Amino acid sequence: MARIKGAMMTRKRRKKTLKLAKGYYGSKSKHFKMAKQQVMKSGNYAFSGRKLKKRQYRSLWITRINNAVRPLGMSYSAFMNGLKKQGVTLNRKMLSEMAIHDPQSFAALVEKVKTA
Repeated sequence: MARIKGAMMTRKRRKKTLKLAKGYYGSKSKHFKMAKQQVMKSGNYAFSGRKLKKRQYRSLWITRINNAVRPLGMSYSAFMNGLKKQGVTLNRKMLSEMAIHDPQSFAALVEKVKTA
């Protein structure tokens, strides 16, 4: 029976890792051992970055809503509390978009909340 050598799969695995490491600084893009370490670390950074992005967007929306509500004589927390009491189920993303692109309807919404 013929002996099976693993060179083909090893080369394939190494090429895949080096392709992922393309553009990294210095020997991290050239040497397999260093490239493998950096690709693993990059994967960790990417994972945590996807979680951080969600937090950062939420804080951006809250800041935008707060800046839109202040000139109309309310605070962010009072506005959100009033929305909840009124039964308005708009999320923060839609409220911030509304504040930027449609200020008249946002002002009407604030007035509705003020009466609550």
